[in-house]
Amino acid sequence: MIKDFIIQNWALILVLFAFAVSLKMTVFLDKRTIRRMLVMIFAVFLLSVAVFAEFRLADSGTHQKVRLVLMAIRYSSTPFILAMVIFTLVKRFRWFIFIPAMAMAAVNIVSIFNGVVFSVDASNELVRGPLGYFPYVMAGFYCVFLIYILYARSNKTAAEMVPIAFFCFTFLSDLILPFVIGRDFSRFFCATVSIALFVYYVFSILQLTKKDALTGALNRQAYYADVADEPEEITALVSLDMNGLKIINDTEGHAAGDEALTVLAVCFTRALGRKQSLYRVGGDEFVIVCRRVTHLEVAQLVERIEKNVADTKYSCSIGYSYSIDGTKPIDTLLKESDNMMYEEKARYHRARDFEPKKKK
Repeated sequence: MIKDFIIQNWALILVLFAFAVSLKMTVFLDKRTIRRMLVMIFAVFLLSVAVFAEFRLADSGTHQKVRLVLMAIRYSSTPFILAMVIFTLVKRFRWFIFIPAMAMAAVNIVSIFNGVVFSVDASNELVRGPLGYFPYVMAGFYCVFLIYILYARSNKTAAEMVPIAFFCFTFLSDLILPFVIGRDFSRFFCATVSIALFVYYVFSILQLTKKDALTGALNRQAYYADVADEPEEITALVSLDMNGLKIINDTEGHAAGDEALTVLAVCFTRALGRKQSLYRVGGDEFVIVCRRVTHLEVAQLVERIEKNVADTKYSCSIGYSYSIDGTKPIDTLLKESDNMMYEEKARYHRARDFEPKKKK
């Protein structure tokens, strides 16, 4: 029996093992996220064991009550695993994300005795009850919600949309193919889920190598790589530099300085529009790369940034450069936007020099 399980699930075992090893070796994820992912991996493995045992009993035609219990586990596990994915990837969600899955599990347990969701007839065939499609509806709800959350949290770039699209395709296939292939698809369900999670994890790690760990903005390496890719599409650069970071670091400590940078990065990110990407290229220096935007859209972007920053206790200097047809070299655009930004920073310092000193 163990031999048969290994043969049927060898690909799944390899993927889950590789997933677990990579999680133990990564430096990009916090310990809590790693623990949640490991629990998710273990849950997928246990589900594969339950599915294997259920099909063995179905083929043998024995122990129908045990088979019903295993079916209840299988129908309940999918919403739980999807809830665990949301719980792991989106930290602001708490245990209440599992409430619909727990309700579905309760209904499945009841179905063992009254067949409201599933039962087995005299010929050992599956019979769907009045709520027979409810587990698919619940899983579909979690799938749609998960894809929406991932999309809303993304920067809408192609690099981030590809793994989300793969995730969407995989889970939708898991909902549709059981009706096309039949119950045999359940044998491959765990493998498809584990592959989808592992692929998304790999894509996420690749994205993290392009992001600044403190602010979440794209990093300097990503900036150089992206401006070299189709530079003719870049019509504007916006230079941003925080005012007074050194004073904050010297008087309040570097933790306060890090918090200030994080707050400003959020202000910049919320101001971004389509085809506008934020990069942290230095300690307190940021650049926004704009592709195929109008001069009006750049001016509106700057206005949104100024409005967002005004709602905080911090300030920044802003400069930008625009190219009508995208023929200006990137170095020229950056030099022009930096010059405008430095002029604004000089005005900021002059204004501070003329401020009356507070009496002690």
